[in-house]
Amino acid sequence: MSQLSMFELSGFGGLLILALDLWAIISVIGSSATTGKKVIWTLLILFLPIIGFILWFFMGPRAEARRI
Repeated sequence: MSQLSMFELSGFGGLLILALDLWAIISVIGSSATTGKKVIWTLLILFLPIIGFILWFFMGPRAEARRI
């Protein structure tokens, strides 16, 4: 039997986080937020990939549209 090692799961998880972060950054850039807010959100997502994405998803420029 073949078991998935922790490295393989980490690699897939890393790719998933990368894809979600890229989607978040593209959404931030395309939003109608001010330039300052776009820069802050982008830096937050880049430097704290998981936490930044979660914060952006629930509190970002387009979060209000997702709640409706």
